[in-house]
Amino acid sequence: MTTVLVTGGAGFIGSHLADRLLAEHYRVISVDDLSTGRIANLSEARGYGKEFTFFNMDVRSEGIMPLFERHRPEVVFHLAAQAGVRPSLEDPATDASVNIMGLLNVLECSAKTGVGKVIYAASGGTIYGEPKRLPAKESSAQASHPLSPYGISKKVAVDYLGFYQRYRGLDFTALALGNVYGPRQDPRGEAGVVGIFAAKMLAGEAPMIFGDGNQTRDYVFIDDAVHAFVQAVSRGSGRLVNIGTGLETSVNHLYRMIADIIGFTGEPSYGPLPAGELRRIALDISAAPSAIAWKPWTHLEDGLGETVAFLKGI
Repeated sequence: MTTVLVTGGAGFIGSHLADRLLAEHYRVISVDDLSTGRIANLSEARGYGKEFTFFNMDVRSEGIMPLFERHRPEVVFHLAAQAGVRPSLEDPATDASVNIMGLLNVLECSAKTGVGKVIYAASGGTIYGEPKRLPAKESSAQASHPLSPYGISKKVAVDYLGFYQRYRGLDFTALALGNVYGPRQDPRGEAGVVGIFAAKMLAGEAPMIFGDGNQTRDYVFIDDAVHAFVQAVSRGSGRLVNIGTGLETSVNHLYRMIADIIGFTGEPSYGPLPAGELRRIALDISAAPSAIAWKPWTHLEDGLGETVAFLKGI
């Protein structure tokens, strides 16, 4: 049985990934400091008994190395991050500490204990900055200018992965994720606009849209994103691969779609667009089929329906 380690394993994406890996008979070691992750997200994973082990630990901790030495993971999925644009603007040092120093700690442990591959959650929504052409291709990352410390740290991470591959023999695939949404997305966080809008509307409240609502994002469903991580176990060596849909969806249009599903008739209020926010983004996903044998299959309307159904049930 292959042992894998998932950092950020109690988070929205990490917990879904753990469930999928366990269903495919991997042994999963999950690490999360629970700053944003939730133990409740692990209820399905914990049903697998000894095949699943959870550690409440910061990826910057010295305790990470003994964990690697004891469990000897063959593959590491690195999802742990300070994942907010706004917090990174307010405190760039903490963002860099988690997203760069935390990554380096994981890479050092991986290289020293013989990990075969690291699969990294990069940020397709921020590493390209304000793209000159849409949809954004992976090749544009090298010359891009991210608008936030979060985007900068996520871009730099890909260069560190390349360094560890060249000089330490540690293989990697970096997945540049679009705006991942779906069940378990925390409606209290800043990153999950789908969860925020749906939770507000279900409570009978009109959400606020920041800016004019014409800014666009590339929304990719959680199951599709998790499938990309699993596909990358044996594919995409040394590659940065976009994981999205290639489609731009405006925040205003997203609002209307969710309102239609819920039957909400209220009008949104509008507030100022925060600093560091992109105007438009969509990811060119033409490389993904050949790089990791992946393409998205969930239509936005279907994924939103599943997300709303989940929020109704909690």
